[in-house]
Amino acid sequence: MQPIEKNDVRNTLKEKEGFHVWWRLLRPHTMTASFIPVFVGTMVASLEESIHVPLFLAMLLASILIQVATNMFNEYYDYVRGLDNEQSVGIGGAIVRDGVAPKTVLTTAFAFYGVALLLGIYICMETSWWIAAIGAICMICGYLYTGGPFPISASPFGEFFAGLFMGTVIIGISYYIQIEAVSSKALLISIPVAIFIGTILLSNNIRDLKGDKENGRKTIAILVGHDAAVRLLAGMFLASFIITTVYIFIGILPIWSLLTFLAIKKAKDAYQGFIGKTINIEMIPAMVSTAKTNTIYGFLLGVSLIIQLIYPLSL
Repeated sequence: MQPIEKNDVRNTLKEKEGFHVWWRLLRPHTMTASFIPVFVGTMVASLEESIHVPLFLAMLLASILIQVATNMFNEYYDYVRGLDNEQSVGIGGAIVRDGVAPKTVLTTAFAFYGVALLLGIYICMETSWWIAAIGAICMICGYLYTGGPFPISASPFGEFFAGLFMGTVIIGISYYIQIEAVSSKALLISIPVAIFIGTILLSNNIRDLKGDKENGRKTIAILVGHDAAVRLLAGMFLASFIITTVYIFIGILPIWSLLTFLAIKKAKDAYQGFIGKTINIEMIPAMVSTAKTNTIYGFLLGVSLIIQLIYPLSL
C-alpha cells in the first residue's frame, strides 16, 4: 500500500488553513466532554437550589480550557515522541502538517492552564479552597495523560481516567460549588456520563490501534484486539442506557430523562461504523458518531432535569 500524501490527508479530512489550523488544534469535537459534565452537575444542583450563574460560567470555561490544553499537550508530546507524522489521522495537525512551532503549542497549552487556574481561584474564593486541591489533581492528570515518562494515554487506563476526571469529578465539583455539599445522587448520575466520555477515548484508540501498537502503546484496544474493542464499545453504550433506565425507575432521574434514548441511533451508527473497518480514515465517521452520542445523551440529560424543575413528574 502506498503511503498517503500530506495533501491527500488534508483533502480527505477537509482541512483548511488560517484560523482553522488553531480551531483543529483545539479538537472541538472533544469539547462536549468538558461542557456536558458541568451542565449536568449544575442542573442536578438546580433541582435543590437556584443556580449561581457566574460560578457555572467560570466552571464551564475552566473545564473547557483544561480540555483543550490537554489536547495541545497530546499534540505536542505525540510529536516529540515521533507518534505523529504528516499522514496521521485524528490529530489537529498543527505541528506536522501546518508548521506551527511545537514550543508555541506547548506554551499556549500552559497559558490556557494559567487562565483556568485564575478561574479556579475565583471559584474557591466563592465556595471552598478544597476545590483547589481537586482542581490541581485534574490539571496534573490532564498533563500526564500524554506528558511525563509514563503517559496515561498509552496505558489500558486512559478510558477510565478520562471518564473519572472529566465525568464524575467534574460533575461532582459543578454540583458542589452550587450547593456546597456532597451528593450521592450527583455521584450516581455521573456514572453513565463518565462511561460515555470513556467511549470517546475508546473509539479514538480503536481507530489508532495499528499505529499505537507499532509505537509500543498498550491501550485496551490493543490488548483485546479490534473486534473485542468494538464489542466493548457497544457494551459501554448499552450499560449507560441500562443504568439510565434503572435510575428512572427508582427515582434518581425523572421520567423526562427518557429523552436521552434519542441518542441510541447515533450509538448504533458508531458501533456499526467500526465493524469491518481496518483503515483509520474509514473509521472517522464512527468516531464522530461516538462523540455525537455523548453530546446528545448529555445534553438531553441536562435538559430533562430542567424540564423536571418546571414540570415535575414521577413514576
